[in-house]
Amino acid sequence: MKLSKLLFLPIIALLAVSCVSVRVTTDYDTKVDFSKYKTFAFYKKGIDKAPISDLDKKRIMRAIEAELIAKGMKKSSSPDVLVSLFTKSRERINVNDNRFGGFWYPWYYGPSPMRVSQHTEGTLFIDLLDAGKKELVWQGIGTGALSVSNVERKEARIKEFVKEIMAKYPQGSQNK
Repeated sequence: MKLSKLLFLPIIALLAVSCVSVRVTTDYDTKVDFSKYKTFAFYKKGIDKAPISDLDKKRIMRAIEAELIAKGMKKSSSPDVLVSLFTKSRERINVNDNRFGGFWYPWYYGPSPMRVSQHTEGTLFIDLLDAGKKELVWQGIGTGALSVSNVERKEARIKEFVKEIMAKYPQGSQNK
C-alpha cells in the first residue's frame, strides 16, 4: 500500500509542474549575427499596442531589461536592437473524466467523477528588431497559465515568463 502511494507522488508532482510551466517557442532570422547586438531600447510604438495595463507593461519591461543586462547588453539611447512586446489571453476550460476509459458503471450511483476547471492562458511575445533596419530579427513566445490572485504572484509569474523566453536568446544561448 505504501509503495503504491510513493509511486503516485511523482505523477502528481509532474502534473503540478506541467500546469505552471511556460511553453516557449522562438523564431529568428538565420542570416543575422546576434553577437553584434550589444545595446537595446524599448520600442514604444509597439509596446503601446499591447492590450494590457500599463502596470503589467512596466513589470514585463523591467523583467526583460534585467534579463538582457544579465546577458551582457546595455540599455542605450542609440541601441542596436529595439525590444517590443505583445500579449494575448484566452480562457481555457479543462474537462477531466475520471471514469477509466469512459465506461458506464451500472453499480455506481453518486456524483459524476467528471471535473471541470477553468483558467486564463496567456501568451507573451517578445520581439527584437534590428534598430537600423527596423526589421524583426528574433521572436520569443511564451504561453502558460496566468496567476492574477495578488500582485506578488503576478509579478513572479511575469518574471518566470520572461526568464523562460529570454533563456532562448540569442538563439539557443550559444551565440553569446
